[in-house]
Amino acid sequence: MANQAKFGETTFSVGDQIKVHQKIIEGKKERTTVFEGIVIGIRGRGENKSFTVRRIGVANVGIERIWPISSPWLQKIEVKKKGQVRRAKLYYLRDRVGKRAVRIKEKTGKKKPKTTKITKKK
Repeated sequence: MANQAKFGETTFSVGDQIKVHQKIIEGKKERTTVFEGIVIGIRGRGENKSFTVRRIGVANVGIERIWPISSPWLQKIEVKKKGQVRRAKLYYLRDRVGKRAVRIKEKTGKKKPKTTKITKKK
């Protein structure tokens, strides 16, 4: 089970909000489209690694796309926000509607301080 993936210099993980720049060729014309959403799963290893990105489209319809990391159509991946999640796959977001479907805790660099247990002497 993969929780992180690396594309060029960019490392992203499950729960991150990313922008995927994809090259599209229509006839002789070439253009780039951007798909922005939350990484809900990463699977495979090595050349077979792929990732799934989900976003909420028009009329609150969920749109998911799956890309292989080694795809020649991927131009670049930008990480907009790092997410802090406790699951390897975020399939539960499929059942959510509206703002709850895209809300994920933002990762901060702070760690909780260690607490020591104080016992009273009798």
